[in-house]
Amino acid sequence: MTGSLKSPPLLVRAPSHSASALDLPPDIIDGLRLYSAPAPEVEAHPEFPYVTWRLEPAQKGKVAVAANRGGPLDIAYEVHGHGPIHIVWIMGLGGFKTAWQRQTKDFSHTQADKYSSLIIDNRGVGESDKPMMRYSSSEMARDVLEVLDHIGWTEKRQLHVVGISMGGMIAQEVAFLVPERVATLCLVSTASGLFNTVGFVENIRNRINLFIPRSIDNQLAHVKHNLFTTKWLESPDDHEYTKQPFPTNCDRFAAGEISKRKDPAHFNRTGFMAQAIAAGWHYKSPEQLREIADKVGRERIMVVHGTEDRMITFPHAKVLIEGLEGIGEQQKGEVEKRLIDGQGHCIPIEMRAEFKTWLEGLIAKRNA
Repeated sequence: MTGSLKSPPLLVRAPSHSASALDLPPDIIDGLRLYSAPAPEVEAHPEFPYVTWRLEPAQKGKVAVAANRGGPLDIAYEVHGHGPIHIVWIMGLGGFKTAWQRQTKDFSHTQADKYSSLIIDNRGVGESDKPMMRYSSSEMARDVLEVLDHIGWTEKRQLHVVGISMGGMIAQEVAFLVPERVATLCLVSTASGLFNTVGFVENIRNRINLFIPRSIDNQLAHVKHNLFTTKWLESPDDHEYTKQPFPTNCDRFAAGEISKRKDPAHFNRTGFMAQAIAAGWHYKSPEQLREIADKVGRERIMVVHGTEDRMITFPHAKVLIEGLEGIGEQQKGEVEKRLIDGQGHCIPIEMRAEFKTWLEGLIAKRNA
C-alpha cells in the first residue's frame, strides 16, 4: 500500500521532466487506427444515429439549484424504473447522463419493478446549465442533493450511490454531507485526491483538442488508449443495436464521442474545463475518508478499480482504500474491494455483466 495523501494538490501536473511524456508513440496510434474507422466512416455508419439508446424515463425534468451558491442554475435529470431500490448514478468528467445507459437498462428497464435509477447531467454538460464559474466536487454534490430532495428521495439509508471517476469524487462528497441517507456507496475508478498523474492531464488535453476537427482521429486514439484496454477496443461490438452493430467496440466509443460534438450547446469547452478543474482540486483527507466510512459503514462501501487504469492510476485506489479502512493499528474494518488485474478506467462498460453482479450483491446485502 502507498502512504496516505497528506495535503491537497494545488495543481494537477504532469511530471516536469518532459512534455513528451504526454505523447503516445506513433506505433500505438497506428495500432489503434487498425481497428477504428476514420471519423467520417464512423459517422456514416447506419448505427451512428442510435448510439445513444432510446430509453424512456419514468420522470424527467430540470431542477433550479444553487440559489444561494452562485446560481440559480438548472440541472437536468431522469428517473428510470419505479422500483423500491433507489440508485443514484453520478457520471464522470465530460460525460452525459446517458453514458449510464447500459446500467440504466440493466437495472431500471430490465428490472423496472425492482430498481429506480436517477441519472443527471452534472453542471457543465448535457442539458444542464454551463455557467462560467469555478466548480467544485462539493458544490456538484450539493446539486445532486437538491435534485434528490426535489424528487423526494429523502429517507434514511435510501440511496445506493454509484460514482465513476469525477463522479466518484462527487459521490464521496454526497456521502460526507448526508451519510445517514446512504445505503451503499460504490466508488469506481476514482480518487480521494489526484497526485502527479500523466493520464488525467493527457486525457484533459486530448478531450479539449477534440473540439478541433482536423485532429479528431489522432485525439480519439489518445482518449481511447487512456480509457479502455486494447483487448476491449479491438473486440467486435456486441452491444444492443437498432440497425446493425459497429465493427468494433472502438468504433462504438468513437461514435459516442463524435456524436457529443455535433451539438455544442450540450458539450463545450467552458463546461468541460470547469469540470476538469473541479476534479483536479478534489480532496478528501484520510480523516475525512475515515469519517465517511465510520458514518456510512465500511460494510456498505465498495471500491472498484483496474490495475491498468491510465486515467486515474491504481495507486489512487490504494490511497482511497487506506483512508476508508485506516492503516495498521488504526484499521477499523474493510470495505469491499474489486481490484481488477489488467483492467482500465471504464470498468462498467468493459465488464458490464460483472459490474452488475457486484453492485447487485452489495445492494442485496444491505437490503436484507
